[in-house]
Order: sequence, then C-alpha cells, then structure tokens
Amino acid sequence: MRPTRALIDLDALRHNYHIAQQRHGGHLFAVVKANAYGHGALACAQTLSWDADGYAVAFLEEALALRGSGIKQPILLLEGIFDPTELFEAARHGFWPVIHHPAQIEMIVKTDLPAPLRVWLKINSGMNRAGFPLGDTRRVWRQLMVSGKVEECGLMTHFARADEPECDATTQQIHAFDKATRGLPGARSLANSAAILAWPDACRDWARPGIMLYGADPIPGEGNGLCPVMTLESRIIAVRDLPAGEPLGYGARFIAPRPTRVGLVAIGYADGYPRSAPDGVPVAVDNKLTSLIGRVSMDMLTVDLTDLPEAGIGSIVELWGKQVSVNQVAQSAGTIAYELLCNVKRVPFIWNKSD
Repeated sequence: MRPTRALIDLDALRHNYHIAQQRHGGHLFAVVKANAYGHGALACAQTLSWDADGYAVAFLEEALALRGSGIKQPILLLEGIFDPTELFEAARHGFWPVIHHPAQIEMIVKTDLPAPLRVWLKINSGMNRAGFPLGDTRRVWRQLMVSGKVEECGLMTHFARADEPECDATTQQIHAFDKATRGLPGARSLANSAAILAWPDACRDWARPGIMLYGADPIPGEGNGLCPVMTLESRIIAVRDLPAGEPLGYGARFIAPRPTRVGLVAIGYADGYPRSAPDGVPVAVDNKLTSLIGRVSMDMLTVDLTDLPEAGIGSIVELWGKQVSVNQVAQSAGTIAYELLCNVKRVPFIWNKSD
C-alpha cells in the first residue's frame, strides 16, 4: 500500500475545544462544515458529542449527515436555506438557519412549516459579504417575529479582520452591531476562532470556533496552546545523489548548490500538498527537520537528505503536523491553512483517540 496517510488526533480536537470554552465562556457551535475542515465531519462531531453545545455547518446536506449519525444537539446552517423545500426540512429536523437576505424571509412568510423555526438573523456590521444592513436590523427582526413562523431569533455577525489584533476594524464592527441590536431580545453570536482568542469584547452567548478546533492558530505566534489535529505524512520511496550544479524536477527550479542527497516522497499535489510550495519549505524526516527541494509534482515531491545520513527508503516524512506547522507551509505556498487542510484527498484517513 502507498505509504501516505492523514492521521487525525481526536484527543487534540477535544483539547482545542476546551481552550475555546475557557477563552469564550457561554455556548459554542463547533464548526464542522467542509467535512470538518478536511478532518472528517462525522468522526469530529461524534468526538465532541459530550462537549459541544451545538454544531455549525454550511448547508442542509451537511446537517442531515450529522443528524443521521445520531447527533442530537442544535445545528446551525451558516448559509441558511436556498428554497422552500429546504426550509421545510430545516424546520422538520430542528435545524437553526441563518437568515441573511430578503428572499429567505419571503420563503419563511410563504411556506407552511411543520414546526416553528429558531433562526439567527445575520447583520452586516462591516464585512460586506452577507447579512442585512445595520439600519434594517429592527425592521427585519419584526418581519420575522410577526410572520408567525419564528419562535426564537438570535442575532449574529461575522468579522472580516479578527485575525489582525493590531487592527481596530473588529472593535468598529462590535460597536456597530451592538448599536444596531440594542434593546432587541435574543441570544448574540459574534466570535469566530480569531475573535475567541484575541477579542474578549466579542464574547457573547454563542461563539463559532472553526479553524482553532483543528489546531491551526488563526493568529500564529500568539502561544494559544492549540494542538495540531492532522498530521499529513508519507515515506521516502527512493534516494539519489545529485552532483553540484545539476537540476532537479520539473522546470529545473532547483539547482544543487552542492552534492545533494535527494529523497523521493510518495505525495504530491493530487493528494493536497500545494504545488506552489517553494524550495525550503520545512518537512520532518524521521523527526528531524529538513526542506522541500524541487517542484512538487502530481504524485511525488523531493526533499533534501544531505544532512540526514541515516534517513533512507522507508523513512517517515511529516509534511505538516506536530513538528511542521501547517500555517508555515501555507504561508510559504501563498495560501492559508484552511485551504490546505480542506484539500487533503486521495489518502487514507486514520482517526485516533485515547478512549
């Protein structure tokens, strides 16, 4: 069997959830959308089933999969609903849809539902992606409450720059949201992962931790105590000696500056490792740090073994995990950890926990 795999440490997931609890207080929606950011939504949700107050997913199909696996807690639909049939199903299963544009309110008014809805009204406090304008908050809230279809309406917003602690945009969004919703009843939800860690003023009734659950700190270098949940690893499958001055791989991007011992690793961009990763990105071989050399190809990549004479065929290579930060790999490749974690594919997943 090809020796490439993604190891998922479910104890680390629970550890990170508890950090979110300690930092925020109140209730938490564990965000498990996009297959739990590539970690396996069902396994992650079931691991947190004794801890999580609720879960958040992007859309109905993701929520139905959780209900079908036995998850009983509230499930928040972050994109809301797309048509009356989905609205009916959301009400039938007790899902909590986010309402963020007028067509959704029109659906609620016109659709016969099997049960009253619990909804979250999303206010655009400055991100300008989704949500009702600040000035429409009270009018829209009244529309929902007089529809006769809504028994409870929470109030929420989303931050654009919470991962920039030095920027005051988040403070401005908090103040704008508070002003627009002042006096309205209902629970509040403001904080995403970065806000939980960096913006105490955003802590309200419910938070929505996502990337922090998976151990990729949204504010790298802050020492927040998060543990990586995914370790992406493979093995050396061949070794060659490259004379000084010789090129390596597609495009001859790497030219050996000295006699170089090259390890060939069974993983590539078809497995989710970024093709854009440059020479010098760290990898760990048998628990010792070295670096990527040469362009990543579809099924393989190459690493520098010159200073690791004991490494050879069969040596374990960590692409990211507890030794190599996924944030560092992502930054080097010009992307973010979210994208790397979500894009892992074509490799076996192994979920581990202590109990």
